[in-house]
Amino acid sequence: LDFGLTGSGLHRLSGNGSLYPTKVKSRRLRWDVKPSEMANNTLNPIRAIVDGMKLTPNPDKPMIALSIGDPTVFGNLPTDDTVIQAMKDAIDSQKYNGYAPSIGYLKSRQALANFYSSPEAPLTAEDVILTSGCSQAIDLAISVLCNPGDNILVPCPGFSLYKTLAVSMGIEVKLYNLLPEKSWEADLKHLESLIDERTSCLIVTNPSNPCGSVFTKEHIQKILKVASRHCVPILADEIYGNMVSCSCPSLASLSSDVPILSCGGLAKRWLVPGWRMGWILIHDRNNVFGPALHQGLVKLSQRILGACSIIQGALESILNNTPQSFYNNTIGFLKSNSEICFNELSTVPGLNPIMPSGAMYLMVGIEMDHFPDFKGDVDFTEHLVTEQSVFCLPASAFEYPNFFRIVVTVPEELMVEACGRIREFCQRHYRPSSCNSNDLDQ
Repeated sequence: LDFGLTGSGLHRLSGNGSLYPTKVKSRRLRWDVKPSEMANNTLNPIRAIVDGMKLTPNPDKPMIALSIGDPTVFGNLPTDDTVIQAMKDAIDSQKYNGYAPSIGYLKSRQALANFYSSPEAPLTAEDVILTSGCSQAIDLAISVLCNPGDNILVPCPGFSLYKTLAVSMGIEVKLYNLLPEKSWEADLKHLESLIDERTSCLIVTNPSNPCGSVFTKEHIQKILKVASRHCVPILADEIYGNMVSCSCPSLASLSSDVPILSCGGLAKRWLVPGWRMGWILIHDRNNVFGPALHQGLVKLSQRILGACSIIQGALESILNNTPQSFYNNTIGFLKSNSEICFNELSTVPGLNPIMPSGAMYLMVGIEMDHFPDFKGDVDFTEHLVTEQSVFCLPASAFEYPNFFRIVVTVPEELMVEACGRIREFCQRHYRPSSCNSNDLDQ
């Protein structure tokens, strides 16, 4: 017999000259197929909490769901006719039935660059990556900036997807506090204390989900100073940008040296979350990102072709032809509903609503000491469904207990009705404080 020597050791040549190991590997004796570590490490905190709740509405009261961050649910906030027409024209053209480039059509990326470019934060088509919704934009941004073992800084309370994605990739999540008493500004000292040599990304959500807050120009500048001092790039989640009742500058427009990946999409401002059109705007500064990071995003975009080609075909028309009146009407409705909700719940004993300035959410604090019937916000909101058929999302889903989030996109009459039911529920369960421990100590 002939023998061949390979890098891994001695192998015997078979009759036809092919190599095979002299030591036969043991075969599996039984099936043993398990989900991957990535699958096991993927957890949606909202689903984990909501799926564990006993949600049995009162059969005598129709259900009012104030929990879902989808502005289309009640049918009262349709997108503009120009947006629908743009889609029809894209379909009728028959130009967008094939595969688009992985980062999106050049024409569509140029339209976005033109739409969002400003003298303070100029953009070209090369700075735009089109994605399947803002969620994929966030996924790509985290993936290009972080390695397993790195850590990212995430607002608390904050959108749960950041943690869902990061933990599944082996990335540590460090939560920095937002301060309800300061209209949910970031606790800058706490944020800065969390930064170390493995911090690869700071996530800033502005306007905020779940808080509905909007940072001032001055506060954004303070955040940028922290990032600059420690050379940490920013992932700016700006999906609710321009859905505000006040000034809301983009982070990139205020950054002179901190590079920013800004994530956005059509979902909320144009009221079409199911269309799954998102984007990353690459705002490099002093060539910190450079060609390598841009190429990294291109490579990651090639794993799964993202944005739907038809919506890409409609994008230029959507951006250029949607009338300002459509945006104004949406903002006016959300502001009015927020004011109704805030004013109604401000006078309910035991509740502390915080007036929002943007997005489509309002957070309400629960003085749990006054509601001894309940163990916490999950129990409180669960019983609110049982007794009043009103479902608000407990803020434990955002790792922020003793609050709940209200979505303010419901029709006005339902908002008024829901607030009335919440008042009735609280009046039934509210207990005034007895003498507190300080009094007893004295």
